[in-house]
Amino acid sequence: MILGKVTGTVVTTISHAHYKHRRLLVVQPLTLPGDKPDGDFLALDNTQAGIGDTVLVNREGNAARQVLNNPDGCVISVIVGIVDSVHLDVLE
Repeated sequence: MILGKVTGTVVTTISHAHYKHRRLLVVQPLTLPGDKPDGDFLALDNTQAGIGDTVLVNREGNAARQVLNNPDGCVISVIVGIVDSVHLDVLE
């Protein structure tokens, strides 16, 4: 699981049957200050998240398929929660 920020949406005219009735969102992983940022990725939305929301993303295929209750689903990343707040105590 990772924390990320929703930065955009993906619009398709044709999509895989496993993606029907679900939105594809662009997610930027959140990192600690000084860490190298990871690249954006796509995730299926399971929570009604929107642009600017901080989200909890399951990025492991088998667990993502379990969340969607589809053992044969072609999915790797699924948004499983919208995060209200994050508090970090950074020790130096």
